Amino acid sequence: QVQLVESGGGLVQAGGSLRLSCAASGQAFSRYINEYTIAWFRDPPGKERDFVAAITWNNGKTLFPNSVKDRFTISRDNDQNTVYLQMNSLNPEDTAVYYCNAKASYGADYWGQGTQVTVSS
Repeated sequence: QVQLVESGGGLVQAGGSLRLSCAASGQAFSRYINEYTIAWFRDPPGKERDFVAAITWNNGKTLFPNSVKDRFTISRDNDQNTVYLQMNSLNPEDTAVYYCNAKASYGADYWGQGTQVTVSS
């Protein structure tokens, strides 16, 4: 099993920044850490879940959709088994519940509990 704990959400004004954290733990993660891709998704109110960012643990390769790639960055801390999502120039359309996902190359798939991000105009 893999446990994912998100933190860092909150209320911010448009134009502001937030940094979300996703702390991963569990024997399955530690043992096969280089098999994992950690991603962030979000559930905007009344809309479908969409992809925000991803990072592959073994080589640090990142991926972003066009909607956030010039504003968001994703990074990992190998010592803390934590992935960070730095979000800058936030706008009200970024308001959502943000979820951390860990997916292994062999199919294991885990989700965190989510953290609320609210951007006021």
